Amino acid sequence: MPTYDNDRLGSLRAALLDHPLYANVASIADLRRFMEDHVFAVWDFMSLLKRLQQDVTCTRVPWFPVENARAARLINDIVIGEETDVDPDGTYVSHLDLYLRAMRDIGASTLQFDTFCSLAQVGVPVEAALMRIGVPPHVQVFVAHTMALVNSGITEEVLAAFFYGREDIIPEMFRRLLQTLYGAKHNDDRLRHFVYYIDRHIELDGDSHGPKGRELLEGLIANSPHKNERALCAACSSIEARIDLWNGTLSKLRKSRGMETTVPI
Repeated sequence: MPTYDNDRLGSLRAALLDHPLYANVASIADLRRFMEDHVFAVWDFMSLLKRLQQDVTCTRVPWFPVENARAARLINDIVIGEETDVDPDGTYVSHLDLYLRAMRDIGASTLQFDTFCSLAQVGVPVEAALMRIGVPPHVQVFVAHTMALVNSGITEEVLAAFFYGREDIIPEMFRRLLQTLYGAKHNDDRLRHFVYYIDRHIELDGDSHGPKGRELLEGLIANSPHKNERALCAACSSIEARIDLWNGTLSKLRKSRGMETTVPI
């Protein structure tokens, strides 16, 4: 059982950023396979964010003012950017819909994800829907980890997973992915929406959402060793879950070339 401390968190973060997956998404075919897995992480991100919106803002009727208006403003600002961003043509779009558009541009299948959404929207539990449609096990485990936090985690755990597992590290992960694609000279118009999606995450998460998430987390755990410990454990486990997801996707890519690999955590 690993000890979760700041050194462990730093080591996990470095391992995730050094993961060989980024260098292996080197063709349009690789990108299709990557996106067909990753779209589920794009989707479950919003469940983390919506849980935080429930915790720090008032989403109930009748409405009453919240105690921490600054925290509410920070979360609502992030929701606006993620749920109703501006697309390359100047219209409003969620990041998930932008990602699905990017998948269709390169010929990646959205059938499995669309079927999952149809099942979940009529009340089939998320884990059961994923299993029913044959989503890869590494994707099932990743989404199950997220949904367990969303459904049962306390606020500092959800916020730590949101910040350390998503907003803080996504810009750096996506920069590495773009380096490979640009290095392979895939600059055709099919990548227009994908590159725009990544650029928006680098811009928003790096310059706005990441700092806001850090401010929220630091304010929540200030002067509370117990909250800090719980947040640290949640942050580490979220990065571990991402490494496991990347391991599974990388294995899928390399199996298509007759190779397999894994990165221990």
